[in-house]
Formats: sequence, structure tokens, C-alpha cells
Amino acid sequence: KKFGSYWFETGTPTYLVELLKLHHYPIEELEHIVTSQPVLDSIDTASTDPIPVIYQSGYLTIKGYNKMFENYTLGFPNREVEQGFFKFLLPNYASVSVSKSPYQIQCFVEEVMAGKVNDFFERLKTMFADIPYELARDREVHYQNILYIIFKLMGFYVQVEYHTSRGRIDLVLQTQDYVYIMEFKLNGSADEALAQIREKGYAAPFAKDSRTVYKIGVNF
Repeated sequence: KKFGSYWFETGTPTYLVELLKLHHYPIEELEHIVTSQPVLDSIDTASTDPIPVIYQSGYLTIKGYNKMFENYTLGFPNREVEQGFFKFLLPNYASVSVSKSPYQIQCFVEEVMAGKVNDFFERLKTMFADIPYELARDREVHYQNILYIIFKLMGFYVQVEYHTSRGRIDLVLQTQDYVYIMEFKLNGSADEALAQIREKGYAAPFAKDSRTVYKIGVNF
């Protein structure tokens, strides 16, 4: 007689994770899927699209339908499935064990809430430390996926605004006392990322905010 994540716990979607990794699928696109009936019905061994499998497994459901174009909008059915799915993804993408994954997210949230920027990034570094070079090389999407999963899980506890490839700012994290504006580069420099934040005025919306604003440039 207790509420729990019973549906998610009945099976582990290991096959789905391997499918996402195999095709280097951008994880953030799971929340912006518009597709057609033939795609949802198409599952075969040659398919490079993991969406039909994830949909037919029940991790995504139909959220809307466009009658004119006969397109379906997909999304997670509820918070239980969404949070459980991202919790399952993290140790499969980053250098963190299954048992320590929830604790790592707790530490991330606590560090962000307390304004401990250096501690936050030292922890983030450890999650990238053991990624095989062959996997990470020229695979910007792998870095983006790890970041997205971490910040998505943090978003269940702090306010997160996603502006990744569909907008201008890579990431905005907001707490009661702090605003973090982050820009990411791959094989560039942190200075370039920071310069972009300044030149494009990413911090302007928070100019009159009473909270402490951090402008952070990150390079991988």
C-alpha cells in the first residue's frame, strides 16, 4: 500500500540503452519527438532508429496528434518513468557505478545549491575520466549526452532551462541563491566559451536579479 516505481522496476531496459549508444542518439531528442505511424510500427534488425523500440516498450507514449500532417508527438508517460529512465542511463554513459549514481546526483545538487562551483566541476571531471578514447574521440554527442543526463536528473530537484541545440545558451541552472550560465565547447577552449557568453549577452536577463550569477565556460 505504498506508491513506488513498480512498473519501471519490473524490467531493466538494457537493450534500449545499448541501442541508443550504438547509434549515438542525442538523448535530449527523446523529449522532442514528432513522428508518423509507419515509423512507430517499424521495428527490424537493420533499423538505426531506436525510437520505435522505446515507444513499443512503453517508455514513451503518445502525447499529441496533428490531424493535418498525421504526426504523433511522443513523450514520457509520467515522472516515474522519466526519472527512472534517466537514472538508469547515467551509469551506462558515465564513469559512475549503479550503486553510487543516486549519491552523485545528490552531491551535484548540493554543490549547486551551495554555490560550490569548483567542487561541482571536479566531480563532473571524474565522470568523464574513464571514458575510452575510442568512444569519446570525435563524438561530441557522447559528451552532450552525459551532460544532458546529469542536468536532467538535477532538474528534478533544481530549476533547469535547456537551450542546447535548439536555442542560444547551452545551459542555465537556477537555484534560490544562484544562477549558472554555462557554454560548452569541444576541442576549443574555456576562454572561447566564456567570450561567447559575454559577447552575446547571455547574462543580460539576470542583470537585475538579486542572486549571484556565475558565467562559466567549459571545454572538453
